[in-house]
Amino acid sequence: MEYNNTRSNLKLQPSESIDTYSSLDVRYEDNINLAWLCMKGVPRPCFTPALLEEILNSFENFRSNPALEHINYLVISSTNSEVFNLGGDLDLFCKLIRLQDRQALYDYAIACIKAVYQFHVGLEKNITTIALVQGDALGGGFETALSSDVLIAEKNAKMGMPEILFNLFPGMGALSLLSRKIGLAPAEKMILSGKVYTAQEMFELGIVDMLVEKGEGKQAVYDYLRRENRARNGFRALRAAKRYCNPVSYEELESITSVWVDAALNLSSKDIRMMGRLVKKQIQKVA
Repeated sequence: MEYNNTRSNLKLQPSESIDTYSSLDVRYEDNINLAWLCMKGVPRPCFTPALLEEILNSFENFRSNPALEHINYLVISSTNSEVFNLGGDLDLFCKLIRLQDRQALYDYAIACIKAVYQFHVGLEKNITTIALVQGDALGGGFETALSSDVLIAEKNAKMGMPEILFNLFPGMGALSLLSRKIGLAPAEKMILSGKVYTAQEMFELGIVDMLVEKGEGKQAVYDYLRRENRARNGFRALRAAKRYCNPVSYEELESITSVWVDAALNLSSKDIRMMGRLVKKQIQKVA
């Protein structure tokens, strides 16, 4: 659904409250049962261990806190309008691979798939999850966007999986989630290409659900809420049926992640140097 600039009656609302972490802001708009997870992208706009921990802590809060039972919609976005998230903590990867520390690398990867899986299944509370991509979403950033029920992207955004450039593959959900959307063969082709796609291209492939002009992403979120709220029971039931029809299990993600860890530990010095060059690009993206 390409956004056509037709404004709904549901306008941008100021957040009513905020939980502030070091790497994440969680904002609540109780009047419309909406919560925002806004990634800060510090010290780099990637999934640092601190960011992963804070995301998982916030998810647990949504599941266990009775005061948040009313939340029907959870949006993940970024405080940096040019970068959604650039994926895995490549600096950490380089260090752990040089040390051949399989356990630490595996623990990091498991934290990633726990976050991806919980977002994908609506925290097991039938929450509608939305990814608002307003800038670059690469590697694990793209995987996170894919795990949402609804992917909204601004036209300036770019998405892709560059891991093959340093002789690896995206191992935290990309193959599972992409293959459910576009088929196994096209997903494999996309992963092996290492290509970075425009939001328009992703929309035409059926990966982006709503394509909007730059700066209109937040309003598109509110417009989507208005649309779903007209028939929320039907939307929720269809979403549940889709998960039965084409499920992504945690066990599948865990098995693929184990393959990823072993492959990462097998990278050459040349591959690690390439990864190091990408770390510098991540640092340059900090606003």
